[in-house]
Amino acid sequence: MYQDVKLEKGLYHLAGKSFLQALEDADPSAQYANTPLSRLDAYERQLKRFDIRVCGTGCDRVEKFFTTTESAVLFPEFVRRAVVQGMQETVLSDLTAAVTRCESNRYQGAELTDSAAYSTTTQGSPMPASTILEAANPITLSKYGRVIKASYEAVRQQKLDVFALMLRRVGRGLADSVVSAAVTVLKTGLTPSSISGSSLTYADLAAMYGSFSGFNMKVLLASPKITADILVMEQMLKAYSEDVTQIRLPFGTKLVNCQQMDNTALIGLDTDFALEQIQSSDVVLETDKLIDCQLDYIGISVNVGFRRLMDGAVKVLSLS
Repeated sequence: MYQDVKLEKGLYHLAGKSFLQALEDADPSAQYANTPLSRLDAYERQLKRFDIRVCGTGCDRVEKFFTTTESAVLFPEFVRRAVVQGMQETVLSDLTAAVTRCESNRYQGAELTDSAAYSTTTQGSPMPASTILEAANPITLSKYGRVIKASYEAVRQQKLDVFALMLRRVGRGLADSVVSAAVTVLKTGLTPSSISGSSLTYADLAAMYGSFSGFNMKVLLASPKITADILVMEQMLKAYSEDVTQIRLPFGTKLVNCQQMDNTALIGLDTDFALEQIQSSDVVLETDKLIDCQLDYIGISVNVGFRRLMDGAVKVLSLS
C-alpha cells in the first residue's frame, strides 16, 4: 500500500524511469480500482500519506514538504508538475502532429516524397510511387532553461498554491520560447502568398483556405493584433464553435491567437501533418538540491526541436 512505499532520492535517478513511474512500480494504481483512491496517481497518494495539501481550503506552506526526510523527496515532483502545467498552457498543442522522444540531442527523421498523382493504372504499367527515405539533414535539439533564485528561508512560509503559480509562470515563459522556435520552423523556407489588396480581408482568408490541396487548413495562426482584425470582420458574425474556449472561422478553421507571430503574416496548417516535436527528455530539475533545501538556484531545463513534416500542410500568407 502507499503508506509503505520507501521514499528516497534514488527514485529520481533510475535509468529510463521518471519519479512517477518509479512510484507507480512500487504502488500500482490498478490496485485501487473501485476505491476512494482510484482517481489519484501514485504521487498524489503520497501527498495524502503525508497530509500535504497543495491547493484549496487548508492549503499548506512550502515547509510542509520538509517535515520528514521522506516527505522532502516529494518536493521536486511538485516543482516539476507546476512548471509543466505552465508549459502546457500555450498554443503548442495546437501545432504539433506528433511528439517524438529521442535518446540524444540530434534526431534523424524521415521524409515522404509523394508528388506522383493518385490515379488509375493500367495492367502491366508500373504503379505511381510514394517514397519514404531518411531526411537529408538531422535536427539538433535546443536547450531551453531557466534558473530560479529563491532561498528556502524566503519561500518556506509561502502557500503552496501561490508558489505553484509562480512556477507555472516560469513554465509558461519557457514554453513561449519553445513556441517561437516552432513558428520559425513552420514558415522558414516556404514561399508566402500575398493578400489581394492593401489590407487583409475575409476573401483573403477564404482563398488561403481554398489553396490547400490534399490537406485541410485546420488552424490559422495570427498575432494578437491580426486576430483582433479578423474578429471584427462582418463574416465572423457567422463564426461557430462547439467549444466556447475556441474561435472558429465560418469554414471551420480554428483561429489561434499566437503571441509569437508578428503582424506581417498568417500561417495556416493542417495540424495532422504539419509539425513534429522532438524531445530528448522531460523537464529536468536538480532534484538533490531541492530535497536538501538548497533552493538558492533551481535549474529547470528541457531539450526540444521541431521539424516540418510535409510542406503542403503549411502555407504562409504575407500581409505586407
